[in-house]
Amino acid sequence: MKTKFIFNLLFVFALIFFGCTGDTNNENENSGRLTVQLTDAPFPSDLVAEANVTIFKVDARNNENEDMDESSSDDTIDDENSSPFITLMEEEITVNLLDLTNGNMELLADLEVPVGTYDLVRVYVKGINVVLTDGRIFDLKVPSGEQTGIKIFIKPALIVSGGLSADLLLDFDVSRSFVPKGNIKAVDGITGFNFKPVIKASNMSTAGTLKGAITTLEEEMAVGLEGAQISVFAADTLNTTGFSDMDGNYAIMGLEAGTYEVLAELEGYTSSDTLEVQINVANNTVQDFILEIESTN
Repeated sequence: MKTKFIFNLLFVFALIFFGCTGDTNNENENSGRLTVQLTDAPFPSDLVAEANVTIFKVDARNNENEDMDESSSDDTIDDENSSPFITLMEEEITVNLLDLTNGNMELLADLEVPVGTYDLVRVYVKGINVVLTDGRIFDLKVPSGEQTGIKIFIKPALIVSGGLSADLLLDFDVSRSFVPKGNIKAVDGITGFNFKPVIKASNMSTAGTLKGAITTLEEEMAVGLEGAQISVFAADTLNTTGFSDMDGNYAIMGLEAGTYEVLAELEGYTSSDTLEVQINVANNTVQDFILEIESTN
């Protein structure tokens, strides 16, 4: 499994939190509270030591035109008169995405924004680089991300009401965004990466979290397994993946409410049965797995 790590990498690039509860101290019905945090889903780090990114601006479109959708042209998107953008943060924050796993987050912004429907977020990034475990560093070009921002459409759109807030998760899919060059079966075979950002937006007001532990039994004692892959399927289609940390724990955030099938596997162990789980809005669903060592016979 670890020899295929690059194809299993999954980041969660940014969390944008508009909170789920009302603000009793806020009497202004024309604005709601907005906080922005950064997180990253886990992935096996046996070949990659760091994945660094500098975010220097985040903004969001308050769109009152219900007919505006993903088919809108870039010219329309960038016309701030017809589609006003609200700046959420504008300062340089450099993070190693590998530090932000299993629910760990970094606060990017906390502010009030005008009420309305927010259907698009733009994340401006620079300074992207990957550091391998052998010490080599690859600086990556950022197509359009520094000039016009990486555009992420929000479906369903976020509605901010007076004195209230809502949650949005931006899921950065590294398996498609960081494309390796060379032989990925060993660290010295990797010759570089291409950066092609692929980010999915999940409305956290309609989403939940899947979490649990991946263990094996040693002398009847449960021992956590690091680097086990958790695959989440929706309607027989792979939705997302995650990986257990050094203690065997995992957490996959931003799953839309509904029924999923989940599988856990790790090289050298027998894959788990495929289990059905129910994800509920704004709740944690706990699903543990116990993996058996593969027979050598």
